[in-house]
Amino acid sequence: MAKMNRTNFIISVPQVKWAFISVAAALAFMILLSKSCTVVDSGEIGIKFHKWDSSKEKYGGVEGTCKGWVFYNPITTKVFTYPTYLQRKNYEPFNVNAKDASTFQMDPTIAYRIDPAKACDIFVKYREGVHELENGYIRTCIYEAYRTCANRYTSDSLMSSRANFESDVRRRLESSLQKEGFIVEEFTSQITPPQSLAQMINEKNAAVQSALKAKNKVAEAEAEAKIKIAEAKGAAEAMQIKADAEAYYNSKIAASLSQYIVQEDWIEKWDGHLPTVASGSGMILDLKDLKK
Repeated sequence: MAKMNRTNFIISVPQVKWAFISVAAALAFMILLSKSCTVVDSGEIGIKFHKWDSSKEKYGGVEGTCKGWVFYNPITTKVFTYPTYLQRKNYEPFNVNAKDASTFQMDPTIAYRIDPAKACDIFVKYREGVHELENGYIRTCIYEAYRTCANRYTSDSLMSSRANFESDVRRRLESSLQKEGFIVEEFTSQITPPQSLAQMINEKNAAVQSALKAKNKVAEAEAEAKIKIAEAKGAAEAMQIKADAEAYYNSKIAASLSQYIVQEDWIEKWDGHLPTVASGSGMILDLKDLKK
């Protein structure tokens, strides 16, 4: 019985060994498969290239772009990816000089995306990821655009024509980046003038505000004076109209008084006694004698 168990144990050793080899092979295959396969999703563009191929026909080993499941030999081939969705980068401020040597501080922000049709060209030329490109080539283009355009403006013209300056910078930047395969979607900047110029601008603005305030006060005083003149003129015209009405009323009353009305008024006022003295034909009579 013991001999039978020993035989079974001896037979089972090769089985365990082969089982172990099978598991190890399966694990190795899975590891190899994971290393030789990748997924390029819809927001990326993949670039498949051969590590040691430098032929001009393949752009230095680049086989082309790819998407989805990509299988390759990890020993000789590699897949590099670029995001094709919008990228946004806010740069640290830097200084540029205007035409009159004044120093301005620029604080730019750019939103861009990589043109999928030129992804291979970008990879062949730079062999860098987006973060390295942002801090290298793209930043250099931004600085160069600011520097070149600022040299065309004096300090005053740059501040008074800030919108034109930023438009010039963007046009130059788009021209530089688009040729390389970078599409600029947004570009903004905060421009900080030198302290002395900022102080002059503040003083000028204060003077303008004071002048506007004084002008408004003058306009307000003139308006109040016009109101008073209008009120006085209106009162005078009202008085004139009232006086004309009263004069017209009196003239109508005077014209309406007839002889009969005068006699009636005389009769109403007579006390019943004849006058004591009357004259006629040059004679003066004492009417008291007639009563006797």
